Amino acid sequence: MRKTRSRVVKAIAATLAVGLITAGCASERDDDGGNGEGGGTFVFGAPGDPSSLDPALASDGETFRVTRQAFEALIEHEPGGSKLVGGLAESWESNDAGTEWTFNLRDGVEFHDGEKLTAEAVCANYDHWFNWTGTYQNKAVSYYWQTIMGGFAKNESEDTAEPNYKGCTAKDELTAVISVHEASANLPGGFSLQALAIHSPKAIEAYEKEAASGEGDAIKYPKYSQEAGTVAGTGPFRIKEWDKGNKEVTLERFDAYWGEKAGVEKLVFRTISEENARRQALEAEGIHGYDLVAPSDVSGLEEKGFQVPVRGVFNIFYLGMSQGGNDALKKKDVRQAITHAIDRENIVNTQLPEGGVAATQFMPKTVDGYSENVATYEHSTDKAKKLLADAGESDLTIDFCYPTEVTRPYMPAPADMFELMKADLEKAGITVNPKPMTWAPDYLDATEKGSCALHILGWTGDFNDGFNFIGTWFNGFDEQWGFREPAIFDAVKTAGSEPDVAKRVELYKKANEAIMEYIPGVPISSSPPSIAFAKTVNPPTTSPLTQENFAEVSFK
Repeated sequence: MRKTRSRVVKAIAATLAVGLITAGCASERDDDGGNGEGGGTFVFGAPGDPSSLDPALASDGETFRVTRQAFEALIEHEPGGSKLVGGLAESWESNDAGTEWTFNLRDGVEFHDGEKLTAEAVCANYDHWFNWTGTYQNKAVSYYWQTIMGGFAKNESEDTAEPNYKGCTAKDELTAVISVHEASANLPGGFSLQALAIHSPKAIEAYEKEAASGEGDAIKYPKYSQEAGTVAGTGPFRIKEWDKGNKEVTLERFDAYWGEKAGVEKLVFRTISEENARRQALEAEGIHGYDLVAPSDVSGLEEKGFQVPVRGVFNIFYLGMSQGGNDALKKKDVRQAITHAIDRENIVNTQLPEGGVAATQFMPKTVDGYSENVATYEHSTDKAKKLLADAGESDLTIDFCYPTEVTRPYMPAPADMFELMKADLEKAGITVNPKPMTWAPDYLDATEKGSCALHILGWTGDFNDGFNFIGTWFNGFDEQWGFREPAIFDAVKTAGSEPDVAKRVELYKKANEAIMEYIPGVPISSSPPSIAFAKTVNPPTTSPLTQENFAEVSFK
């Protein structure tokens, strides 16, 4: 294949990066050793940089990959699954109305700064978030607080939702009670989020002396969140250094951890944005593991003796349609035509790892609320052409945005996946105007504002509740989609406010059926992203939610 100049430059850069990584890590192994007795430095190649050392200010997986090793939430997920289990709370319960949640905390838990975990410490965290002001109320900064708990004690924008959080009470030293105004499908799952992980009360006092500033793309995060030294959680590692120049975050084992101690002394997350460079670094023994393995690389790595465990399926990849970006998309026949035109099975078979499946709705089958009775749209170019003709859109021209320089668990090769869909649409007679954009901020901003008539995105679930998927997109009007359909919005909202879990699951099924009858976009696939490890490593249990606990890592 002919290489363009940009590809040559990237290839050279990747080769140089591998050389530097290999040289740097060899000395780390010589100094620390990997003796199988809890020693050594484990280096992991991450696809992107974290955005903050305070997970409450983040909404991205690369931040949470790092902070999850240092911070713990009240509730966690079982290793390798999506079942909720005790975290900092050994047990929890709610009242029948789903508005009062009682957490029985573990005794003897210590924060990294020596503070003790108490119910008052838990309440200090929730009240801290609830009382955020200024830039902290920007949803780009406090996305998960607003998603789970609504607004703030004093909302500063009329666009901010009313708060659902009511308050937190320390019933006794180890019993915290969190109250909300109305039952929500986001609970108890929301209590498991890294964005709601518990910080030391002493650290919170320090946080409150600083502030975020700016708006839009010019947000400036507080200093404490951008360098190690202030943040303090309860996890098996504590954050020692964030070397932005070398794109590394270093964590060290926390020997006073309440649970089983980490299997290595140091944990380093090193950003290597190019997948090919991550693979080469692993093969050159420059790193001990990396994420988002290209499906085409899996068999080759396994043949060389590397370990490539595959996660369970817990994501969705979709083709979004922004009706505000092209009036033709307001016609159901056109949306159906596009859906029939796309060959989802071909995308699964050529672009996804083994275990990938074509999607029928906007959640994977592993999520409670998946329906077997949704309207389905088989691949048929002829049907697509007829529907376009019926709609008077046989000469349709449409913009199709796709991201560059990024891979996601649900989207391992965006450009290649775009090309397949483009070809399918052109076979149906649609003229496609390609719009490649850098992932952040251009692509994310354009899709969020509804500027891209067609676009590809996806979602990896935070917890096993259908609202975490369909509620993310269809709980009300959203510029990304640009449609107003009360039947869908009401179905999703009704399900999301039902406190009885069994009833809620049945309501999700009905909501999924309503969504796929309207067909606001095309759910394409769900896939099991792979993660690779060196031969010398005992790897962590893989998580379908990409929530690996690197304290489980050790050297053979």
